[in-house]
Amino acid sequence: MKIAIIPARGGSKRIPRKNIKLFYGKPMIAYSIEAAIESGCFDKVIVSTDDHEIAEVAKQYGAEVPFIRPENISDDYATTMDVIQHAVQWCEQQGLPLTYVCCLYATAPFVQSKDLQKGWEIVQQPGVKYAFSATTFPFPIQRAIKLSNGGSVSMFSPEYELTRSQDLEESYHDAGQFYWGEVSAFKQGIGFFNKQSRIVELPRKRVQDIDTPEDWEFAEILFSMLDREKS
Repeated sequence: MKIAIIPARGGSKRIPRKNIKLFYGKPMIAYSIEAAIESGCFDKVIVSTDDHEIAEVAKQYGAEVPFIRPENISDDYATTMDVIQHAVQWCEQQGLPLTYVCCLYATAPFVQSKDLQKGWEIVQQPGVKYAFSATTFPFPIQRAIKLSNGGSVSMFSPEYELTRSQDLEESYHDAGQFYWGEVSAFKQGIGFFNKQSRIVELPRKRVQDIDTPEDWEFAEILFSMLDREKS
């Protein structure tokens, strides 16, 4: 059995009620639920939340909310792995024979069903524990600089100061949308970033962290541009 687990706690600080705040006319969490359902990859799409209002919104868009998440894994210190392990344990206690799990973030309006389908294809390959969304950095990280307390400039990697950009190795970062994984990998708490992981590469124009009001504003502008491209 394959399930999607969408973590969505109610206590977001920087953007209050972020998971159900209207984004481009729809509750933020709705995009993740709809992409999961549309992908056809999952036997169940479950939202893990401590908040009854989020639970009701999630149900309206087709997700299941079979439990309310305990307080001890709903604070600012709870990790994604804590939440997934709790949901997996709950499912197994109900007799559900889980084989693969996809952690899908509630604040991922750019996620598409085809990305989830690609992740499912990849995670089934021999020797692969996880498949997660990632994209390239827009500028070579080897040329990154830092400022001292006095404002002076230095490079993190001064050995690359004279290296041409085109000669530097491309670098990637987690896109923060989803993590497909074998259920055993989640239960063991194996980290996502290791040699047994693979990426689903996304175009940079479909990746945006949404942690601050400024992020939110930029994401809506970007989303509207992509929406116009489709029409």
